Amino acid sequence: MKKNMWTVAKVGQLTGTSVRTLHHYDAIGLLKPTAVTEAGYRLYDDAALGRLQNILMFREVGFPLREIKAILDNPDFDPAEALEQQIRLLELQLAHTRRLISFAREIQKRGVDHMNFDAFSKAEWSRYEAEVKERWGATELYQEYGKKNKGKTKDELEETGRRLMDMFVELGYLRGSSPADKAVQEKIKMLQCFITEHYYTCTDETLKSLGQMYVCDERMKGNIDQSGGAGTADFVSQAILAYCAE
Repeated sequence: MKKNMWTVAKVGQLTGTSVRTLHHYDAIGLLKPTAVTEAGYRLYDDAALGRLQNILMFREVGFPLREIKAILDNPDFDPAEALEQQIRLLELQLAHTRRLISFAREIQKRGVDHMNFDAFSKAEWSRYEAEVKERWGATELYQEYGKKNKGKTKDELEETGRRLMDMFVELGYLRGSSPADKAVQEKIKMLQCFITEHYYTCTDETLKSLGQMYVCDERMKGNIDQSGGAGTADFVSQAILAYCAE
């Protein structure tokens, strides 16, 4: 079956993306053409247009090109899951815009001297954006992980993953204790050291972020609770907060 192929000019017309931008995406490895003719013309197929659509969607919600490339190049990238995340980010963006419009109208009524900076907050959007980046590895930590595990076999990586989950099993045994208990805190320290050794540098700040992900990411929470028993993810998150507060 013959593929549909489009030139740079046609892709530009279809997507509203300039030829110069498409050339730039090619140069940085973000969107390579499917083929190049003998005359040097770039050609793009349906798969390339699908990738371009994802690029444009992530650009709309403010992701830098470097991070978009890391996301799309992630072997675990799931277009359907990414679309759900893009929709959520757009919804948060829309809600933020609506708050600003309401605030501007309030200023019109009360006068330009009216002060209120709550409408400018994008805290919820920023938190969700960070979760999306973490999910797809668009962070410096993911880059460090890639370098640290370069050359390791699939079996070696799976063994590291099993050892990590065994640590949650051990923490699960302690979930009847206080999160601040000495034995629990020693396990958290071991967890932090294990992550630094096998994944990426796990500072206290990074550990706190992971603790939040353990309860906010449903997939991660499910895996931890499956290993250590129901409530383990919440318990580990609380124990991490106690550990980082010291």
